[in-house]
Amino acid sequence: MSTTTARRTYTAKLTDGPLEGKTMRAAFLESGDPQPRISIPANDRGKRFVYSRSGAISEFDESDGAPSVVDYRYFGADFS
Repeated sequence: MSTTTARRTYTAKLTDGPLEGKTMRAAFLESGDPQPRISIPANDRGKRFVYSRSGAISEFDESDGAPSVVDYRYFGADFS
């Protein structure tokens, strides 16, 4: 993928877990691939929900074929 694509964002769709049904914007990696994992703050004491890419891409951008919606499954919580 081009450098331009690597700087764009896509929609991460959370398919299960405590944030099931929610969506959020995520940035592509420098390689142009979607993030393998995303970490979402759960509270102000350091708890974070970790979601892992499920491999499913729900939608593609018609203009350049890049993923526009990527599915993520709940992996667990991080308390660090």
